[in-house]
Amino acid sequence: MIPLLLIAASVSTAPATMPNSGELLAGASHAVETNRLDQATVMVSRAVAAGASGPALERVVADLAYARGSYSDALAGYSQLLKATPADPWLLERGAIAALRLGQLETASRLLSIATSGNRASWRVWNACGVLADLKGEWPKADECYQEARRLAPVEAEPINNRGWSLLLRGKWREALGLFEQAKELDPSSHRIANNLELARTSMDANLPEREAGESEPSWAARLNDAGVAAAILGDRQRAASAFVRALEVSGSWYARAANNLEALRSQ
Repeated sequence: MIPLLLIAASVSTAPATMPNSGELLAGASHAVETNRLDQATVMVSRAVAAGASGPALERVVADLAYARGSYSDALAGYSQLLKATPADPWLLERGAIAALRLGQLETASRLLSIATSGNRASWRVWNACGVLADLKGEWPKADECYQEARRLAPVEAEPINNRGWSLLLRGKWREALGLFEQAKELDPSSHRIANNLELARTSMDANLPEREAGESEPSWAARLNDAGVAAAILGDRQRAASAFVRALEVSGSWYARAANNLEALRSQ
């Protein structure tokens, strides 16, 4: 009996087999996908200690940087990986979006052009193309890109919200309002969408400078823009945004100063 107990004890206390570097990287990748970033960081460290190296490690590290919002590190990682696999859809998508968020428009444009040259571009790629077109004031192209993104992902709120913002930049807040309402239904927890919806609604605010008799549209738009700047200085973000949107609406064309002020207000 005693020998049997000793055998059982030795079996129960035997050390568990440690996962290898490949298993650790796979676990880290899954942790990134599920937004468990601290766990992913630990698993990457253990994978390196277990001998992990090369593209598999570099991809997980780049994805982790992207998930943390460290877009400079993410872009550097994706750019390195793209040298070996220049047509990889995932690397192109993430690299382009990282470049876009860093304001590196030429890099973003180059990567998005490659990503959309085939038939495997995701809705996120087309959505990013729409954002890039907005930044360049290329409205017809922006519309086409957001439409394609929505076709590929009809239940995703982001392309709908972004097209609404695109219309808002053109002063078309009435059309934007309907899109923000649709986006809100799809993603009721998004603070960004809720803020955009409120912005579109406050664009109806009548407590803004009225057009004077004989005043040109550019002059009225400039006064509205100035009213927005004054409101922003006073901390009245809603009235400031409303003034900038109205300036875009009445200018008859894209009013760069008001558009830039509105974008700056949004980024804050």
